[in-house]
Amino acid sequence: MTLPTRLARFAPALAIALVVLLVAACAPDAGPSLAPGVTAAPTETPPAGIALVPAQPDNPLGLLSWLFTPIFQVFFITLTLLDRATGNIAVAIVLMTILIKIVLIPLFRRQIVSTRRMQLIGPEVKEIQRRFKGDRMKIQQATASLYKERGVSPAGCLPVFLQMLLLIPLYSVFSQGLQNFNPQAMLDVFGFRILDLGCDAAPVFGPLGHVLNPCLDAVAFGVDWGVPEVFIGTAGSLFSGLSILAVISSITQLVASRMMMPAPNAATADDQNVKMQRQMAIFLPFISLIYGSILPAGLFLYWIVSTVFSIGQQYLIMGWGGMFPIFGWTPGFAVGHEPRFPVAAPTAPTTPTRAAGAPARSTTERSSLDRSASAAATVRQRGRQGRRGRRR
Repeated sequence: MTLPTRLARFAPALAIALVVLLVAACAPDAGPSLAPGVTAAPTETPPAGIALVPAQPDNPLGLLSWLFTPIFQVFFITLTLLDRATGNIAVAIVLMTILIKIVLIPLFRRQIVSTRRMQLIGPEVKEIQRRFKGDRMKIQQATASLYKERGVSPAGCLPVFLQMLLLIPLYSVFSQGLQNFNPQAMLDVFGFRILDLGCDAAPVFGPLGHVLNPCLDAVAFGVDWGVPEVFIGTAGSLFSGLSILAVISSITQLVASRMMMPAPNAATADDQNVKMQRQMAIFLPFISLIYGSILPAGLFLYWIVSTVFSIGQQYLIMGWGGMFPIFGWTPGFAVGHEPRFPVAAPTAPTTPTRAAGAPARSTTERSSLDRSASAAATVRQRGRQGRRGRRR
């Protein structure tokens, strides 16, 4: 398995870990002082009690936040408009996620197709590894030549990297945009006000210092989508609580990871690398359970819908992949199933017939396997000739 493919497997864990590490740096700046007319709380003012304004590139962290601010505004404006249209913030999050996934369909489709094409020529890659066992340089050269001949481009890291980057401003949208008493400035673009939220002039603090009057209503279906949702334990730190949304997210990631793998077959049943990949596909998705108590519920809802959308894409292109068998059981609907848009196996380019008088085909057009087979045949032929000469 190539490095990009491994990164694709680790996407859920890497994405959430990246959010945890960079959340403070990438959030839009709340400004050093209170907005006009805002009264200070008896204790230290929480971030939600300071009007949300675009970040300023006056320090390294501020520069990073400033770079992410336009993306934050795009997401926040979209979410706000959908919330106003539907009257339900959870529905708005789902619709925004679907819009994002639709925009990214070409990019992720290319990645899925590339992954499938690499799986189809996997037996030939295994043959190269067997033939040049112990010579890593030759294996890499022959594999690169095979990819080039078959027109296969190894699945790149861009979709995975982009998915992780999107989680950073989305975290701020849910944790700050939905909790702040006055995020109006984030709806102003080049001096033009996209939407007037009619936020209160000053925050109202509860007994514990929480803001009681966020400008947007973040509660829907009994869940506050701007804060962590925990049904066992408490929120606020790692391992301190269990979120039902984190459980659902882990299950959907597990399905997506198994579907992305090739269907099991007898040839790879005893391959240690394949066994390890399948084990990782089972355990890695459950890493998100660790972060269930610190990430806002809206981010998990986005991740669940995004993963379900990806499952649909994979199903249409790759079918069930390596989803089954589960504990030795394969349902009838998965037996002999063909995807709706199957990917054809990449074949070697056909050799055109040479017309009379035309120059011969360049030797550089031959495949690495052809050259290797020719060299091996030459060595065997010379060996037989040498033995015949010694007998004489």
